[in-house]
Amino acid sequence: MSSPVQARNIVLVHGGFVDGSGWKGVYDLLRADGYNVRIVQNPTLSLEGDVAATQLVLDAQDGPTVLVGHSYGGAVITEAGNHESVSALVYIAAFVPDKGESVNTLIADPPPGAPVPPILPPVAGFLHLDREKFAASFAGDLPADEAQFLADSQVPWGLEALEGTVTSPAWHTKPSHYLIASDDRMIPPAAQHFMAERAGASAVTTGGSHAVYVSKPHEVAELIKQAAG
Repeated sequence: MSSPVQARNIVLVHGGFVDGSGWKGVYDLLRADGYNVRIVQNPTLSLEGDVAATQLVLDAQDGPTVLVGHSYGGAVITEAGNHESVSALVYIAAFVPDKGESVNTLIADPPPGAPVPPILPPVAGFLHLDREKFAASFAGDLPADEAQFLADSQVPWGLEALEGTVTSPAWHTKPSHYLIASDDRMIPPAAQHFMAERAGASAVTTGGSHAVYVSKPHEVAELIKQAAG
């Protein structure tokens, strides 16, 4: 499925444990091709708050906009994508909840043998990944120093974000696209296939870790441009 209108605006939404700086490579490529690109620095405290932060950026767009989410950011764009300016959704190794679902419900029953993300027990209502296991689980195809930087600059991920439920999934009414990362050890590729198929998304697969939006910016940018029409 492709976008029915041409969009020149792109809004990028990051996932849990990280901030928007990981989008720099994708941002540079899209800007070089003439797109207007904005990055949401969603605070990942609650799904409701992250949707509100995303909608503020969408309010500032002057026409059709492709809304892109990585990982937990997929839950954010699933709700925020109902904004009238959004012409298409792009999921990058992301969660795609249906009505009444949260990231928490989507990870509750992992496939047999699937890697278990090294999420530490919550502290004061926030989650972190084990720093020593971060690279292998999240960023296996990044240079060691870049993976270490991500591990050491983690953003606390709020339980209210993990448990926030989607009320009106935008993919029911908006064209959607999905990039499956075949080497992902955070969201099993089989789960990504399932969510993409359920949403009727136009899906492509590339080799890459969960940090595919950092490690494979060209592939990510190309899918976004396809969604833009």
